[in-house]
Amino acid sequence: MNKALSNLTEPFQALHNKLFAKLYLAQTISLLGDAITWVGLALLAYQFGEERAAVILATALTLRVTAFIIFSPFAGVLADRIDRKKILYVTHFIRMGLVALLPFVTAEWQIYALVFLMNVFNAFFSPTYRSVIPQVVDKKLYREAIGLSAATYQILGILGPGLAGILAVWLGAREIFLVDAATFIIAGILLLTLPKEFLNAPEEHISKKHPTTWQEVTKGIKLLFGNRYIRFALFIELVSAMAGAFILVNTIVLIKGELNLTDKEYGWTMAAFGIGAAVAAFVSGAVDKTKSRQVSLIVGALVLGLAISAANYLNFSLLLVFWVLAGLGQSLAEIPSETLIGENISGEEQGKVYGSHFAFSHLWWAISYPIAGFLGTKVPEKDFLYGGMLTLSLLLIVFLFLRPRKKPKISNQYKLKA
Repeated sequence: MNKALSNLTEPFQALHNKLFAKLYLAQTISLLGDAITWVGLALLAYQFGEERAAVILATALTLRVTAFIIFSPFAGVLADRIDRKKILYVTHFIRMGLVALLPFVTAEWQIYALVFLMNVFNAFFSPTYRSVIPQVVDKKLYREAIGLSAATYQILGILGPGLAGILAVWLGAREIFLVDAATFIIAGILLLTLPKEFLNAPEEHISKKHPTTWQEVTKGIKLLFGNRYIRFALFIELVSAMAGAFILVNTIVLIKGELNLTDKEYGWTMAAFGIGAAVAAFVSGAVDKTKSRQVSLIVGALVLGLAISAANYLNFSLLLVFWVLAGLGQSLAEIPSETLIGENISGEEQGKVYGSHFAFSHLWWAISYPIAGFLGTKVPEKDFLYGGMLTLSLLLIVFLFLRPRKKPKISNQYKLKA
């Protein structure tokens, strides 16, 4: 009992560092704002017409991940070369201004333009944030800090839409964007109060003669795919993204079109999805990650694929149950990935690898969103069934050809820190 409790609380030990706690709080508030943005966009897309909703949302989400794919590998490199605090607060406040424009959107092209621009700046914010953590946290707590940060990113990516869905029940599709902008203001104030001198790379790690930016980007990609455990987790994220795209793009049409329900029921459905994600995140923290990680990846993806396969044939009550399971599966399938990077990649190379991981994990969504939008438009009565079959087929391929046969070894730097 005491050991399980210790495992649950271990990641939070890093929050005793006040500087990291402030940085972590800023990230958490910012991520919650991002979740509000995407639920608001789903409701806004539906206002442009039921028959266009899936296409609009799929296009917007594809533009989002396209910005990540193009810019985040370069952001990871720039974070090692220029003022990181300035990158954080400048990109953050620009995103805040763009979000504040969303309630006034009157045409589809405006949605697409704002979404792409927001995520160009997000692509620079997120990898920079990851590269800051080693500079503000003691080496003994680095693994806990990076694990907590990565888990929060994954959890709020799933739990956040549920919380935002509840807000949409109380407010409305356009009004929740104003709440979104308010979260950006709070997070921005926290970022401005961070001391600049602690955020940049140590002088001894900065070479006077840098490799070219493209060489650094290429190196990050090679390191990402060169480790078989990280590579397996990354391709499980492809499986997860395929199912997740159907949930994010087509749930709104399933609820309001096929089941003839309202925004309120959509909010509760996304909340159920988020609840499942939160439960899985905390349960995974109570077991030995090294022993359970591969099981978590496989079982999570399997549960996710099975859960969405039945969605077209469920009533609202059963859909809530299955979306809890889907959230649980997605969390289990995605959380281990960044932890593996922290354990298997040396500290001086992690900025590049996190930038590359951010790009490729979002490339999977760029592939998945158009597929979900196409099937949601062409066969709305069977879109989740086909999506589930596709998810399970991908899982089988990844399992057969990419599954590591041995347990991962933790690098020497972490053995010394233990």
